[in-house]
Amino acid sequence: MAPSVLYTKLDTTPPSIINSSGHYLHTSDGRQIFDASGGAAVACLGHNDPRVKKALMEQLDKTAYVYSPFFTVPAAEEIASFLTESTDGKMSRVFIVSSGTEAIEASLKMARQYFTELPEPQIQRTKFIARRQSYHGNTLGSLAAGGHKARRAIFEPILAQNTSHVSACYPYRDMKEGETEEEYVGRLGQELEDEFQRLGPETVCAFIAETMSGTTLGCIPAVPGYFQAMQSICQKHGALLILDEVMSGMGRTGTLHAWEQEGVIPDLQTVAKGLGGGYAPIGALLVNEKVVDVLSKGTGSFVHSQTYQGHPVACATAVAVQDIVRGENLLHNVKVQGEYLGKLLKEKLGGHKNIGDVRGRGLFWALEFVKNKETKEPFPVSEGIAQKVHLTGLQKEHGISVIPGLGVADGKNGDIIQIAPAYNVSREEIEWIVEKVVGVVCAVFGP
Repeated sequence: MAPSVLYTKLDTTPPSIINSSGHYLHTSDGRQIFDASGGAAVACLGHNDPRVKKALMEQLDKTAYVYSPFFTVPAAEEIASFLTESTDGKMSRVFIVSSGTEAIEASLKMARQYFTELPEPQIQRTKFIARRQSYHGNTLGSLAAGGHKARRAIFEPILAQNTSHVSACYPYRDMKEGETEEEYVGRLGQELEDEFQRLGPETVCAFIAETMSGTTLGCIPAVPGYFQAMQSICQKHGALLILDEVMSGMGRTGTLHAWEQEGVIPDLQTVAKGLGGGYAPIGALLVNEKVVDVLSKGTGSFVHSQTYQGHPVACATAVAVQDIVRGENLLHNVKVQGEYLGKLLKEKLGGHKNIGDVRGRGLFWALEFVKNKETKEPFPVSEGIAQKVHLTGLQKEHGISVIPGLGVADGKNGDIIQIAPAYNVSREEIEWIVEKVVGVVCAVFGP
């Protein structure tokens, strides 16, 4: 019987997972795979945690669904309060959705609405500035905001044209020889300033960036002062700063919010993956008190809604996940084990002839592969290097799942893999992960 599922590759059936527990996925053909990627950096507690399942079932026994524009439930209030309190109230309201993409869509709408509700409305603000090699989601609005050439390519004719793109903060490839970090930040800041001027500063709603880049660039922490400089330029022109923490947020980089390490507080922030740990689809838009204040004095509402916003079961699941993260002090473990993971990756693979860069923060690390280490020449996309590494890892002799990414060098060529294990990973498991990744790299490229 032919398959009915529309797989990513129509002619390729992916491994069938029949059971998962802790860090492991178990396939129908008898393989045991260590989930070192957390799916797509989602499974922050691993799989099959009985405490989360209990919370989910208890919520089903209370209320499975209400339409949030009409009703609220205690679980939604609780997770929203947790998120606002985690920012000391600076992000004072939360709009709960079902995915990171939906959170991005909501952020773009919120940014636009903010300017229409100022005491002196600025309805001419319709444009956004984002970064190249970025990813903000796959709906038409969020895809238009992102700067990933390959994912945008066939949809370009139907994408909105109100987002332009500047350089990402990518020191491995973009810092000039002899350039200091301060000079690099200054150059990127001037590029953003120039883009504001090109568009007309009074027409820009917001600058949107991943606080720490995801799969389309590969776990790159910003150089010191970068986000402070970008926010300063936004403030100079009255535009908002939107930080996308769908992948890097909710503890993945060692603090609950990745921006806590950057010396800024965004105007709008999106989170998703680590919020519910994969036990239920959930994402959220966090709204700065400045923006909330304008809406409160204006229409008093957000002109946007979705059928499953504030879903009771998803909210209860997120509450349980965040209770465990706090109760077990897992953010400390992310920092400690993350530093160890980075140290081992650099020691064991930093000198490999086909690894150009090892980078990351917390439990969010990437290896960038190169054809020539000296020139940093990437492999051509036709060789499918990242996918080859990923598929090699899934083989029985390796038994490890990592996240492949491509297009990092120029939007088309350039390969990385990401390593993003659960927050409760142990020191011994970190050592095992690195040992397996070394084996996979050597199997693909040689020692």
